[in-house]
Amino acid sequence: MKDACKIIVFAKAPIAGFAKTRLIPVLGAEAAAQLATRMLQETVQQAVVAASADAVELCCAGDLAHPAFSALQQQYGIALSAQGEGDLGQRMWRAMQRALQTYQRVVLIGTDAPAIHAAFLQQAASALQTHQAVFAPAFDGGYVLVGLAQALPSLFQDISWSTAAVMQQTRARLQAASASYLELPTLHDIDEAADLVHVPAAWLAVLSSS
Repeated sequence: MKDACKIIVFAKAPIAGFAKTRLIPVLGAEAAAQLATRMLQETVQQAVVAASADAVELCCAGDLAHPAFSALQQQYGIALSAQGEGDLGQRMWRAMQRALQTYQRVVLIGTDAPAIHAAFLQQAASALQTHQAVFAPAFDGGYVLVGLAQALPSLFQDISWSTAAVMQQTRARLQAASASYLELPTLHDIDEAADLVHVPAAWLAVLSSS
């Protein structure tokens, strides 16, 4: 396994009122949670296509026993873990550091970018054979994918998470660490009502009819 790449999917339990809260004003709490569930399912499916199921981990915030998590574990045989306490950077670094104890490479993604597909994940994993880090920036200034082939804890410390400065600050940390890195194409993530144009129409059609 040491030469393989671990894929970690970071996910929040798709509970109405807890998941995709910024979409609630336009979708409603239940439909926002349904969309979160669909994005979770699609992301895990792509991760399992990109890597063997035993190299995929679903790292969860909220109720670890949520039916959506349990169903994916049962369907694919993937590992479940809890994100634990701390800010986003602390939680991501803890999960990645744990993976790097067993795997040479680790890629971590959220569930908010529908354009992340298996080939994209494989491209990220391949980049880590020649670079210490890989990122897929988001159009909002953050990133939707981070991968490491070396422990670089400074990338996750004192970053202005959930702001437009995240990727800019991360680039500065990479340069300060003299780390080699590759940036993949910039993608959209789904946070605000305006982002819904980047969700496959078929996913939204199911919501509107429910």
